[in-house]
Amino acid sequence: MAARVSIQTADFDLTQEVAALRRDNMRVGAVCSFIGTVRDRSDGASVASMELEHYPGMTEKAIEAMIDEAQRRFDVHGARVIHRVGLLQPGDQIVLVAVSSAHRGQSFQACEFLMDYLKTQAPFWKKEQTPQGAKWVDARVSDDAAAARWNLPATNLPPRP
Repeated sequence: MAARVSIQTADFDLTQEVAALRRDNMRVGAVCSFIGTVRDRSDGASVASMELEHYPGMTEKAIEAMIDEAQRRFDVHGARVIHRVGLLQPGDQIVLVAVSSAHRGQSFQACEFLMDYLKTQAPFWKKEQTPQGAKWVDARVSDDAAAARWNLPATNLPPRP
């Protein structure tokens, strides 16, 4: 069985990841996936590239805990989260969330729950290269509606080292 969480520099293949979630489980009736890509703009400014960092060990542990929570909240069979780090260009795949279940509703909800968690809580930091120079940004998005929808706790992570 593949790991549920991978933080990696290498790209990923959706077809392979979905096949792994479905493999040897005839109870799976639905797989929902989300792929996020690097945009060429941020807050209206042009972005030439982005470098993403994380705290090894801490980031994986936090995402594993959220997958456990998704499995408690929703009737899902499996979940896979891949998040890339390192230097990324506009158009590059940056994140995959895939969830399998017996029925589509549970897969959709769990996928959205995990993606909202990643965007609002996961410990990532990014450095954007813009025409004005490089700037570090906390990769967590302030999205009170997303956090409230799932009753996610406020995060108190330390600033980027």
